[in-house]
Amino acid sequence: MVTARRGKTAPGGDDPTQPKGPRVLKKYPNRRLYDTQTSSYITLADVKKMVLDGEDFEVRDAKSGEELTRSILLQIILEEEMGGMPMFSTPLLAQIIRFYGHAMQGLMGAYLEKNLHAFAEMQARFAEQSKGFDPQLWSQFMSGQAPMMQGLMGNYLEQSQKLFLQMQEQFQNAGSMFPGMPGFTPPKK
Repeated sequence: MVTARRGKTAPGGDDPTQPKGPRVLKKYPNRRLYDTQTSSYITLADVKKMVLDGEDFEVRDAKSGEELTRSILLQIILEEEMGGMPMFSTPLLAQIIRFYGHAMQGLMGAYLEKNLHAFAEMQARFAEQSKGFDPQLWSQFMSGQAPMMQGLMGNYLEQSQKLFLQMQEQFQNAGSMFPGMPGFTPPKK
């Protein structure tokens, strides 16, 4: 486990002990990860902690320099999905796979990213408003509020679906403006 950690400084800060740019992790052929900031080997659990702490980092192949950050993050997600309570259902994963190679692949990624960002903001506001509550009492309150929370999430998903349908409509309208252009299907009459 990484033991030497430095405090964060805002980007462009004047702390000379802070390296410029993201923290660099090197992945070696033996699958080991090396943290160039602490000069030590680390585990996926350490990388997960870096993600949870909001640290900016990138993973590079030690030999070729190829960028491997996404691959490592997907490994962490896979480990999380295999243990405990998975976040993604089998049908959801199958649907995500179906979007690969589809004309909507790029839009789907942006759509999911925006929705996840909005959800994280909502969660942060909720956490801020609940400060000072006894955790046990809060847990009891939330268990009684499950139907209300499901209703809120249902409304959120409805709005999200409407936004997606509007985006799809605009995309189809673009097809009538650019007939014959790949990816744009003219609307059916």
